[in-house]
Amino acid sequence: MATTVHEPSIEDPSRLGTTSGHGGWRNLVPGEVELRAVEHYAPPPASTGIWVALAAISMSFLALTSALVVRKGGSFDWRHFNLPIILYWNTAVLVASSVSLEVARRQVATFMGGQRQKVQNPSRWLYVTLFLGFLFVAGQYVAWRQLRAQGLYLATNPSSSFFYVLTAAHGLHVLGGLGGLIRVLHLLGKFVLRRSTLDATSRYWHFMDVLWIYLLVLLSIKL
Repeated sequence: MATTVHEPSIEDPSRLGTTSGHGGWRNLVPGEVELRAVEHYAPPPASTGIWVALAAISMSFLALTSALVVRKGGSFDWRHFNLPIILYWNTAVLVASSVSLEVARRQVATFMGGQRQKVQNPSRWLYVTLFLGFLFVAGQYVAWRQLRAQGLYLATNPSSSFFYVLTAAHGLHVLGGLGGLIRVLHLLGKFVLRRSTLDATSRYWHFMDVLWIYLLVLLSIKL
């Protein structure tokens, strides 16, 4: 006949002993309630990963900002020039894309929450955001062509070099965000989209918006 052996409860003081402080068993083995709380509040991998990525991107652009300030401060060949007007239109386009993405996020959340009758086409505003994102990249390319028409190339002057490097680096990150939006649309079409994936993509895109406004102010002041 099988015998059932009951393991001692970790909350039984007689089993844990009277040791207190950092060396006691109670500090080494969390209770069942505590374990459930940790599992409940554990952030999804997509959420954790996006914050790590945004921190890395921030450090990279801060390093470029520092290099720009130091290079201009110790340079006698720095050439000031006016930024192309289209950059300000591009800023408006990117801000509009953040607004459309937030509308899309709310509609998709409603759709995924079981209220499909309230949202006929949850992907519509995602496509709007995607279009505005590509329009922003196209506008940046037009700005580069306008500078080239003025004789300002990557190696023309330190100021133009920083302009091309900063705007190109930001543009590449925007393309990465567009790839994320395309993935969200693909997952939504297959009805396997996770809320954490949509939220992570939204945070990344909004960060690209804020980062561009920062770069535009920086370039306006320093160039």
